[in-house]
Amino acid sequence: MANSMSEMLRKDMQCEGLLECFHDLKEIDKDIFQLLQDHQEPLTVDEIAEQIDRERSTAYRSVQRLLQAGFIQKEQVNYEQGGYYHVYHPRDAEEITNEMQRTLNDWYAKMGQLIGE
Repeated sequence: MANSMSEMLRKDMQCEGLLECFHDLKEIDKDIFQLLQDHQEPLTVDEIAEQIDRERSTAYRSVQRLLQAGFIQKEQVNYEQGGYYHVYHPRDAEEITNEMQRTLNDWYAKMGQLIGE
């Protein structure tokens, strides 16, 4: 039992970086996150797709994963003549860090409880 548990944990830790470890993010997600960080202005999905030279639908799915993971934010921009569109920008690094720390603390507490049982 202990052996398979430590194997499982080791296998789990073979993710290359924090983003993949925490949120199972793909290479394209990291590229888009970096792109948004490098830009001063928020970008639309169309602009993102154009910048990384991928289909709009591919860029959109990636943006949704990043949103769900809490790494980027969505903002609505209204047209003067009515209607709106969305732009995306990275969230504050400190906010992301604090959230990850909370997640990790919750995980520790839960594991401690399970081990105690």
